[in-house]
Amino acid sequence: MSNIFDDIDAIVKREMVLFFLIDQSGSMAGTKIGAVNTAIREVVPEIRGIGGSDAEIKIATLQFSSGCQWMYQAPISVDDFQWAPVEAYGVTDMGAAFRELAKKMSKDAFLKAPSASVAPAIFLMSDGQPTDNYKDGLEILKGNRWFKHAIRVAVAIGDDADCSVLEEFTDNCEAVIRTHTPEALKKMIRFVTITSSKIGSKSQALIEGGAVQAKQDAMIQDIKDYLTENPDIDQNATDGWD
Repeated sequence: MSNIFDDIDAIVKREMVLFFLIDQSGSMAGTKIGAVNTAIREVVPEIRGIGGSDAEIKIATLQFSSGCQWMYQAPISVDDFQWAPVEAYGVTDMGAAFRELAKKMSKDAFLKAPSASVAPAIFLMSDGQPTDNYKDGLEILKGNRWFKHAIRVAVAIGDDADCSVLEEFTDNCEAVIRTHTPEALKKMIRFVTITSSKIGSKSQALIEGGAVQAKQDAMIQDIKDYLTENPDIDQNATDGWD
């Protein structure tokens, strides 16, 4: 005999999508893309169950180089997600990635209606400068209501990464972290993935101001604390990529 309470979790759980935007241009070849692949593959099992009874976490990965493509054609539950190794090639069509992200951040695509969702978290990683018109793509993205309320963090990989572009994306310089070694990059990927999942999956409806902004503020404070506690992640260090 079925229990009338069996499906309660499925009814009340909201969905949170964690978006990875990964620069896979040719300059990422070697230790950079290797560190990204290793870190995300290893951290995914650690975020399973983080949403608890509040939210189901799903993952969507957008890779960009000469054009852009999704790792999977829809967000995958963290319980079922399997990381597919990313290879580096081509240029840095970041603007194309921004336009594609804006297209999919809709209840008709990768997200559910606001009543069934919490604001997503978006994690951008890049080691260079856009080679296309990123400003047009970013302007389209900034007009997306989900993007306005998302947790946004960017990691600048090495000295050549354009932090000014990443700051335009996050709208806050404190949400941009520069890394100079594979070890620092892997640490930051793990930290940002786990922390944004914990903060983002708290069940709060998509509303103007207040609650959603508090999530971004909490993320930034946690970044500050983490960098203070981990001085080996020196944002002003010399690059140490092999």
